[in-house]
Amino acid sequence: MTVSNLVVGGTWHGSTVPISSNGSAALTVAAARRIALGAQGFATARPSGPPTRRALAKVLDNTKLLQIDSVSAVVRAHYTPVFSRIGAYDRALLDEMSWSDSARRPRKLVEYWAHEAALLPVEDWPLMRWRMVKYRHGRWAGLGRHRDEKLADEVLSVVREFGPSTAGEIEKHLELDRPRAKDHWGWNYSETKVVCEQLFASGELSVPKRVGFQRHYDLTERVLPAEVCARELDEADAIRQLVRRSASAHGIGTETDLRDYYRLTRVQTEPAIADLIAAGELEQVAVEGWDKPAYLHTAARTPRRVTGAALLCPFDPLIFFRARTERLFDFHYRIEIYTPEHKRVHGYYVFPFLLDGEIVGRVDLRADRTTGVLRVPGAFLEPGHDEAYVASELAAALREMADWLELDTLEVGTRGDLTSALSKAARVRVSA
Repeated sequence: MTVSNLVVGGTWHGSTVPISSNGSAALTVAAARRIALGAQGFATARPSGPPTRRALAKVLDNTKLLQIDSVSAVVRAHYTPVFSRIGAYDRALLDEMSWSDSARRPRKLVEYWAHEAALLPVEDWPLMRWRMVKYRHGRWAGLGRHRDEKLADEVLSVVREFGPSTAGEIEKHLELDRPRAKDHWGWNYSETKVVCEQLFASGELSVPKRVGFQRHYDLTERVLPAEVCARELDEADAIRQLVRRSASAHGIGTETDLRDYYRLTRVQTEPAIADLIAAGELEQVAVEGWDKPAYLHTAARTPRRVTGAALLCPFDPLIFFRARTERLFDFHYRIEIYTPEHKRVHGYYVFPFLLDGEIVGRVDLRADRTTGVLRVPGAFLEPGHDEAYVASELAAALREMADWLELDTLEVGTRGDLTSALSKAARVRVSA
């Protein structure tokens, strides 16, 4: 089939089983799921010894990025996908790869807006230049918030003189005491912080380090290698490379899947997909039950089976696009952090539980570092799965997480149909 015969991102029509572009019958959802899990590193054996920087780099080879989020109910979101794939590791390794730089151990990851705030490989930073142009006035410029150019120049001057600084430190250098707006439910940033974020979004500032999760801003040319800063690509080439990375991370996905990974638009992704098909890097295929064509990365493998257990944080790249999660796993999942407590179905910070290639349950988790307890306020079994087996494997996974987080005790609450079996498997009492 030639590229001209393809309808990129379209919808299948008719009642017959769709045929892939190579003439073969549609893939089963189970096969698509194994491809996706293999692409994300869940079919790869864990390291035999303590994980090293090399092991973490292999995770990033698969995921391409790690989403950053401020919620710390269990552990910061960027740490957990690594744990889910290789088990307990020293989080300082990821900190060092992201927020430290030396001749012996150069920085490997850098922050930018990819799939929301994210850590991505340093060499991928130039692929976001088109977005930096779009974000010259920040991510929310479309809402009419243009940057204060005078204050932006002052911020850059302070950073140039004093080096990596928080927004608060910059304010002190500028001797500013400006009131913070109270007209938004979110962060209520000061004007200086807003400008720092705008300069970060436009690529003029970067983040060489975090302390207590606070961003320290510095000039991008002092954070990234000169050759990375100097690299220029036109938007079409950058988008094509981003879609290539997205396809590799997915293994198989629809146009909307490939688009969402880096928050692209359909207008951007469709030509890129067509180019990659023409180059032999993607193949249009059909998946049973999917109403849109899928695109298979030609280097993707289909594991015969996927075994093992993993707790998935809400921002894990495997599941952060909820529509794809439902298509692949028949698992309806919504984060309920911003849902009033009395309206929550499963809990505040819920981890899906992946077992032998399927999502078989979910647990609401909270790490109480003061008392050294990993709390499980709620545990829920997905229909059609063996309660005793799931509870046993989940108990082991929770113990592993507790050990990784240096928490001494596991405590199971009362919400959900899996709590009784889980408490028995974990040999702990149910706690109200």
